[in-house]
Amino acid sequence: MNEVNYGESSKVINILTKEYGLIGVMCKGAKSMKSRLRAVTMRFTYGFFYLYYKEGKLSLLKDVDVIDSFPLLHSDIVLLGFLNYITELTQQVFKECGDASLFSFMLITIQKLNAGLDPFVLTNILEIKYLDYLGVGLNLDACIRCGRQEEIVTIDPDDGGYLCIHCVQGEKIVSLKTVKMLRMYYYVDLDSISSLNISEEVKQEINSFLTRYYDRYTGLYLKSKDFLKKLESF
Repeated sequence: MNEVNYGESSKVINILTKEYGLIGVMCKGAKSMKSRLRAVTMRFTYGFFYLYYKEGKLSLLKDVDVIDSFPLLHSDIVLLGFLNYITELTQQVFKECGDASLFSFMLITIQKLNAGLDPFVLTNILEIKYLDYLGVGLNLDACIRCGRQEEIVTIDPDDGGYLCIHCVQGEKIVSLKTVKMLRMYYYVDLDSISSLNISEEVKQEINSFLTRYYDRYTGLYLKSKDFLKKLESF
C-alpha cells in the first residue's frame, strides 16, 4: 500500500485486495493527529478495509480492522527494504497483468519474512513466480537451445533458462545445486515453506541471474531494488 497527500488533512492510498485487485482510496482527515484513520492507513498495513466502493473511481475509506502491521519488519531497516521492494514489485506486476491472485503471493511472502526466513531467498522465489505473469517465464525443464533434459550445467539470463554441456558457449558455469534450486524456487508452494537453508554460493548465483534477467526482459525499474543491490555488495 502506498499513499499520496491530498490537501492539508487527507490522503489517497492504493490498496491491493484479494477480491478487486488494486484500489485507489480516499482517506478523509487521515493525516490529522486526532483521526482514528491515521495509524491504520500507514504503509504496509494488512487488514479488512471497509469502503464506499466505486468501481473505476476513488473509493472512500470508512474504517479498518487491522490484522497485522508487521512491526518487526518496520524496526529493521534491511527487512523494511525487502518489504518495500516486495510491495512495489507486486504493484507493478499487477499493473502489467491485472491478476488479483498476486495478493496471496505477496501476503505469504511478507508473512514468511516476518517469521524470520531468509529475505533474499523469499524475494527471489517471488520474483521467479512473477515472471509468468509478466509474460517472460523461464524454461526450467530442458536446455533452452537444444531441448536436452540431461547434462544441464548452467543457467543463462540472456536465453532465459537452462543450458546443457553441449550448448554452452562461454557462459559462466554455476554449481549443480544452483541449477536444482532455481527449479525448486519456481515450483515450490510458498505457503509450505517452514525453513530455508541455502548456501551463500547458491543464493548469490540465483540472485545474480534474476537481477540480470529482470533488467533485460521485464522493463521494470523499481527504486526499491537499488537498495537491495547495495546490500548484495556487502
